[in-house]
Amino acid sequence: MNSPDFTLDKIKFGTDKRMLQKAFELYEGGKVTQVKEGVRSYRGIVIGTQPYNVSVEARRYDYADCTCYLGKNDEFCKHMVALAIYVVKNGEPLTDEDKKIYHSPTCSGKIGELGTDELREIKKTISYGMRYIKPYHGLSRLWFSYQNSLAEGCNRLAKVVSELPVSKQAADLLVSVMLRLDKKLTNGRVDDSDGVVGGCIEELVEVTFEYVKIEPKCLKAVEKLRNQNTCFGWEEPLVGLLERKNNSYT
Repeated sequence: MNSPDFTLDKIKFGTDKRMLQKAFELYEGGKVTQVKEGVRSYRGIVIGTQPYNVSVEARRYDYADCTCYLGKNDEFCKHMVALAIYVVKNGEPLTDEDKKIYHSPTCSGKIGELGTDELREIKKTISYGMRYIKPYHGLSRLWFSYQNSLAEGCNRLAKVVSELPVSKQAADLLVSVMLRLDKKLTNGRVDDSDGVVGGCIEELVEVTFEYVKIEPKCLKAVEKLRNQNTCFGWEEPLVGLLERKNNSYT
């Protein structure tokens, strides 16, 4: 079977967490059957409440069809995702790493420093994730795919952040990411009506608090947030913590 244009990471970052987990269950439960390759496409039978005929295009895993209720109403479904997973894994078992889902940034809890090469690659990965958080041009037919793009960008950033070792160096990265996201919201014509990007910033604020608890030196990174005019004042709790800390020394 020829490899599709999409990857497992693309599926994981671009799919709702609940749907992705259900698709993993279908795949691991052997419910994806009779998979055949067509012309730049794949089709198979996915066993749900009943057997469903499912097809996925090779260029994009979300260009798909299914005979289930959702599929008949032109909605994306877990059966499509399960088939897409089968295609990229070629029927092989999922590893523990494959099944890790990063839809919210978390603190790794591990203190450490990044090497020069590691830091460079992480910055590249962050910039790549930022590309998905782009301006909205107002075409109503693109609304849902646009929101999915914002979610995918935030999910990619969540993975990077969740794997960072705790340090002042990493805290500087977090602050930089938050400011870049804020700039996209205030000046970049990003339509965050669903609150995906704003929610990501708030979660990064929480991760920064965790950093400070583990390594107090991380608080120095917050200095960059002083006198910032952000879109919804997300920096205020961090700046307040910094000021309280400084006042305790006077």
